[in-house]
Amino acid sequence: MVNATRFRAAHEADWEELDRIVTAIEKRGVRGVSEQALLVLPVLYRSALSSLSVARETSLDKSLVAYLEQLCTRAYFQIYGVPTSPMRQLGHFFARSWPRAVQALWKETLVAFLLTAAGAIVAYLLVKNNPSWYYILLPEGSAQGRDPTASVQFLKSTIYGGGADKDQGTLAFFATFLFTHNAQIAIFSFALGFAFCLPTIGLIVYNGLMLGAMVEVFAAKGLGFGFIGWLMIHGTTELFAIMISGAAGFRIGLALAFPGRQSRADAAVAAGRSAATAMGGTVVMLAVAGLLEGIGRQTITSDAPRYAIGTAMLLGWLLYFYWPRRDHGAVV
Repeated sequence: MVNATRFRAAHEADWEELDRIVTAIEKRGVRGVSEQALLVLPVLYRSALSSLSVARETSLDKSLVAYLEQLCTRAYFQIYGVPTSPMRQLGHFFARSWPRAVQALWKETLVAFLLTAAGAIVAYLLVKNNPSWYYILLPEGSAQGRDPTASVQFLKSTIYGGGADKDQGTLAFFATFLFTHNAQIAIFSFALGFAFCLPTIGLIVYNGLMLGAMVEVFAAKGLGFGFIGWLMIHGTTELFAIMISGAAGFRIGLALAFPGRQSRADAAVAAGRSAATAMGGTVVMLAVAGLLEGIGRQTITSDAPRYAIGTAMLLGWLLYFYWPRRDHGAVV
């Protein structure tokens, strides 16, 4: 026979700990407990099940059996119960998972920014000193006449609109080309990261080269400030998305190149989880950029609002991704 008092004294601390963790999860969700508590939860649950089995077999007092049954049932639903709703999972992705994944890639993102800036500066100087470089760097026909031979009037109409249907159609085509190009660069920068980062580096640098070449064409005609403003209204979001995608590709490539004590496959899987989360959110960024591009091209035709919107978007993304986050009320 098992003595009820001794049995309770031997196991009550574990029951209370299990009760405390389960209560915290019920009130605040998984975010309300520490990782250590989540790790010990299954162990405490199995221990409580064992205690319940002994209590039933030895006919201990009914109140203890009822308490253990209730505790085990609550713990079961927290461990094996129905997952959170899709909307709640989506909310958690945007509130926690995505910004944390991007924040973890800050070094790789900085490298992507530096590569873009270096490419842009090199292309700007090359085209400035020798305009023929422009035709080497940009695909033929992609710029729709925006090249070193274009007149000031034509270039001005492409960023401010000339009112003619032809000008509007050309502007729309060029804006669509830029958006499609940037989306492709973002996708391939991530997808090709597994090749030890080399294709990703090439894509990021090439995107910077195209950017610098385009800026120089407009700057040479005194329209550099206006072109950058036209680009900023949606470009800050698009370019940031490309850099995050490149950073995600870098993370996978570096894990494959330098797996440490893990196998290359295990290192790639571990890096791929956070990288894929960061990459997944860039789809939203590109969609936002497309919306801004459509609105900006049609309704905003002066420099000041364009710079204001572009700067606000950039600051907004920086705050969203890098503002420190803490989980409150975690069980230690």
